Amino acid sequence: MAIKKDTTGKLFTLLTKNSMYQMKVDDLGFLVHTWFGKRTQVFDYSYLNAGRDRGFSGNPYAAGDNRAYSLDTLPQEFPTYGNGDYRESAVRIRYASGASSCEFRYESAQIMEGKYSLPGLPAFYALDEDTADTLVITLKDSTEKIFVHLYYGVLEEKDIITRSVTVENKGESPVYLERIMSTCTDFQYGSFDFISFYGRHAMERLLSRSQVHHGIQSVGSTRGASSHHYNPFVILAAPDTTETNGDCYGFSFLYSGDFLAEAEKDQSGQTRFLMGIHPDNFCCKLENGEAFHAPEAAMVYSADGLEAISHRFHRAIRNNLCRGEYKKARRPVLINNWEGTYFDFTGDKLVEMAEQAKEMGVELFVMDDGWFGKRDSDTSGLGDWIVNEKKLGCTLKDLSCRIHALGLKFGIWFEPECISEDSDLYRAHPDWAFKVPEKDPVRSRYQLVLDFSRKEVRDYIFNMMCDVLDNAEVDYLKWDFNRSIGDIFSTALPADRQGETAHRYVLGLYEFLENLNQRYPHMLIEGCSGGGGRFDAGMLYYTPQIWTSDDTDAIERLKIQYGTSFAYPVSTMGAHVSASPNHQTGRAASLATRATVAMAGTFGYELDPAKLTDCEKEEIQEQIRSFKEYYSLIQDGTYYRLASPYENEEYTVWEFVNEDMSEALLGIVSTKLTANNLFTCIRLRGLDPDAMYRIGDESYLGAALMDAGLPMPVPETEYQSWNLHLVKES
Repeated sequence: MAIKKDTTGKLFTLLTKNSMYQMKVDDLGFLVHTWFGKRTQVFDYSYLNAGRDRGFSGNPYAAGDNRAYSLDTLPQEFPTYGNGDYRESAVRIRYASGASSCEFRYESAQIMEGKYSLPGLPAFYALDEDTADTLVITLKDSTEKIFVHLYYGVLEEKDIITRSVTVENKGESPVYLERIMSTCTDFQYGSFDFISFYGRHAMERLLSRSQVHHGIQSVGSTRGASSHHYNPFVILAAPDTTETNGDCYGFSFLYSGDFLAEAEKDQSGQTRFLMGIHPDNFCCKLENGEAFHAPEAAMVYSADGLEAISHRFHRAIRNNLCRGEYKKARRPVLINNWEGTYFDFTGDKLVEMAEQAKEMGVELFVMDDGWFGKRDSDTSGLGDWIVNEKKLGCTLKDLSCRIHALGLKFGIWFEPECISEDSDLYRAHPDWAFKVPEKDPVRSRYQLVLDFSRKEVRDYIFNMMCDVLDNAEVDYLKWDFNRSIGDIFSTALPADRQGETAHRYVLGLYEFLENLNQRYPHMLIEGCSGGGGRFDAGMLYYTPQIWTSDDTDAIERLKIQYGTSFAYPVSTMGAHVSASPNHQTGRAASLATRATVAMAGTFGYELDPAKLTDCEKEEIQEQIRSFKEYYSLIQDGTYYRLASPYENEEYTVWEFVNEDMSEALLGIVSTKLTANNLFTCIRLRGLDPDAMYRIGDESYLGAALMDAGLPMPVPETEYQSWNLHLVKES
């Protein structure tokens, strides 16, 4: 088994292929953290937790005269608020008395084969070939009948450990859960860098790296979604960590709502990392017999740099998180009409676009926003999911049949969570939108947010969508969400449960998506939130790909996709070739470069084929042929970041290598033109060092390409790109 318990029953060790995580029940019954790092023989690492008398760090009463024992300095698995630990806590509970002090001690432990699941929440799962085990440790409050169940899941070969928490009230009086973190890791020593991914709409997941300093540093979201602004993925890395060297720890939160990830360096130089639901919009009332299940967090350790963190998350997400038919099936090359027409289209115009797209080799035509209700701009119509046959000039079924008759699949856009004030639905049910009583709502993009915490709201929208989907053969659905949530107040909940609204909203979203997947198992669903505003591991459990950003500029996408790749595999990144000059930036880039960048994603097009020249259409035919040829290598291969757009002014370079190292694909984009440019070599990775690889007419030793490097081609035009295919010679 991947989980070991010693003969005393008090030492628990979790083992993955390359890492070890350990905790121990001490003599006072507290669950202390002992080790997270490189896998060794099972050994008791609690010797690292040598106590020391520190002034103003109090001692539990049960410690007696031992002033060296303090929860304020002890590494803990589940630190609580109000019991002498003044660092950030994993849990805060307000009792009926008004007190918030809780003290959880060990009650029991259970080790089970297989990976736990969570009711109504996304979670990694085990495959038949995986060695997977679950540890559940139960803690009990020392005075109240409150129980905490700590869940640990181990996927040994995938090198990943998952965590979740359930808080259960068995007491007679209600309690209020005001803070609950899904994971806490205390590091007894060492300096760390805090690596996070920040951004804004149309420029998401930009890399940020700063030293963990004394005090607290954090990223998070209170926008009701994981957001464009910060991603629920953080790496703690030793300061000298590079792509290929150094100790580092990756943490991913499988949740699509408010989150908080924070690191605190304390008085003695210890670092505590916590990740969970952001407490600002959260307070859950628990009556007798009620329990709260926290979302899952996943942890990965690497002694071999940042690259290994990414590879382990990539494999686990592709194989143990994404689900459904398109987890493995080849996804069709699509064209989306949005940047080609925006709201100005008819059914005939769309068919004309589809006909030309088919000639170029496109396989899926997607009709974006504007096909329903009163929807010729973004000021009205959301919520009225009734086909605007006057605008289309036909029924949706007729349009779908015409698209399918061309040999194309047909896709459609929805924004189920939002509502326009100028809509029949809002006029009939204004109380279905989030709005604080007696206050005007905060508008964004002229729209409000539906209260998805309410079943009757979800059911109504679900039935409306099913009426559309059932009456037209729809192969693909783009699920959009174009604003942050404000005015979080549900008319369906009493005052003492309003703090549950934001979380209930996310649970409602997950239930909706689960029902949609169950009803339409052959339909590909792509997530979107104004691009990458909800690009998180939680959504990937329901949608195997997400629109990475509303910014389709190929050069801007280099940084966006580079940052995204630290946590998420290429197979999840929606990426399209759009028009030039680009609609967001006005930048001009060659069709070849736009395709090179989009091929480092799910690949598709977002433009009007009628505006292309015959030469461009022929070039697109070749691009699609190449993408299909390299599909498995790109989508399933191991991804390497070779030259960073943050550190290399002249080139951004990435590489895909297949499992047996017989084939690789190199993507190169020139980002700076200079006269008399310098000679540049980029070292490749992941090849067989003893094999010869052919690139065009030349052959190279694998070791030479990895140790000495490959000379970069000299650009002749701005933003020139190259795709170089490497094949191992027999």
